Amino acid sequence: MRIFSIVGARPQFIKLAPLSSALEGFHEEIIVHTGQHYDYAMSEKIFNDLGIRKPDIHLEVNTNGPTSQIIQMMAKLEQEMSKHRPQLVIVFGDTNSTFAGATTAAKMNIPVLHIESGLRSYNRKMPEEINRVVTDHVSEYLFAPTETSVKILKKEGLGKRTFFTGDIMVDTIKNNLKIALQKSTILANLNLQNNKYNLLTLHRNYNVDDSKILEDLLNQLGELEEKIVFPMHPRTRKMLAETFPVPDNILLTDPKGYLDFITLEHSAKKIITDSGGIQKEAYILKKPCITLRTETEWVETVAEKWNLLINPKDKKIAKKIASFKPPKKQADIFGKNVTKKMVKIINDIGK
Repeated sequence: MRIFSIVGARPQFIKLAPLSSALEGFHEEIIVHTGQHYDYAMSEKIFNDLGIRKPDIHLEVNTNGPTSQIIQMMAKLEQEMSKHRPQLVIVFGDTNSTFAGATTAAKMNIPVLHIESGLRSYNRKMPEEINRVVTDHVSEYLFAPTETSVKILKKEGLGKRTFFTGDIMVDTIKNNLKIALQKSTILANLNLQNNKYNLLTLHRNYNVDDSKILEDLLNQLGELEEKIVFPMHPRTRKMLAETFPVPDNILLTDPKGYLDFITLEHSAKKIITDSGGIQKEAYILKKPCITLRTETEWVETVAEKWNLLINPKDKKIAKKIASFKPPKKQADIFGKNVTKKMVKIINDIGK
């Protein structure tokens, strides 16, 4: 069976890695990179780190606003799908690449398989929420990562299309953590000690697109005792005024490749983020996670008390982070041997 695997952003590369490797020998997979993430550390280096072969097709969309970006993707994807005629299109997660891939394929009557289906934050102001809902409802096969996501899909009338597979990022971390800890020199390079620093990531527009909000967040985090490592995207860095005095405990770095980043996650005391994927990675790595958002699509991590939601407008962020302690035990909410389950279902589709 000829398969299009469409990716464009860091979380999708991470999900693609174990699946692409497992599909080899069973199907003709064509990897399509939309170009949504163009930064080296967030794209090419992650492909190298994860051992993913180079994309067969690179759409090279530019980075204008989201609507024009999606329009470009859809037009180019339609050309490529017409040319190669895939029998199945696989999309991952909730980015513009997901939306463009799923809707284009659905318009062309090509079956769509959505990996990471059924997530809902119920915040329609988040572009990702629109992408998730639309993608689920135009997809023929829905791979749900958790029991909660299965229930949501059934509630929306999509139960017959739903498969409870678990989350494939479990396999990515399992396959790469040992390699990362052996190969990465990031802790020595940044003079970090195990469990003696916090890791910070921010990318949501409501946290980083207003310099005053971003600076207030950093000032509050500056009240913490521990050092904070903040791999900052160049776009975010531009939002800080040149005169802004970054608190002494915050170390700004360039974005990191996958192996360096999971090493930083693994060795951190706590992880502070606004990313959905990193909330999940923190849970899998058994790291306390603080999410600077008012809601999350990964509700199980909050229910298990390993993830603390804090409103970014809160004025006691540092105090809440310092006092946050998860329980000693943790439920297995993301599953095991996920790639094998997915490949078996895909093989059955291709029969």
